[in-house]
Amino acid sequence: MKSGERIYKTMSFSGVVTLTAGIIMIVIGVATGVMTIVSGAVLLSRKKDVLF
Repeated sequence: MKSGERIYKTMSFSGVVTLTAGIIMIVIGVATGVMTIVSGAVLLSRKKDVLF
């Protein structure tokens, strides 16, 4: 295998890994945002139950 082919395959693999990592990070970010919004809504809805 020539060095040019090895470089091409390495760059291709790196691109796929980077793209996959980016997609995973987007999914995790969206899931975290949704959980935060739901948690805030639950806290606001139970605000009247808090006694001081």
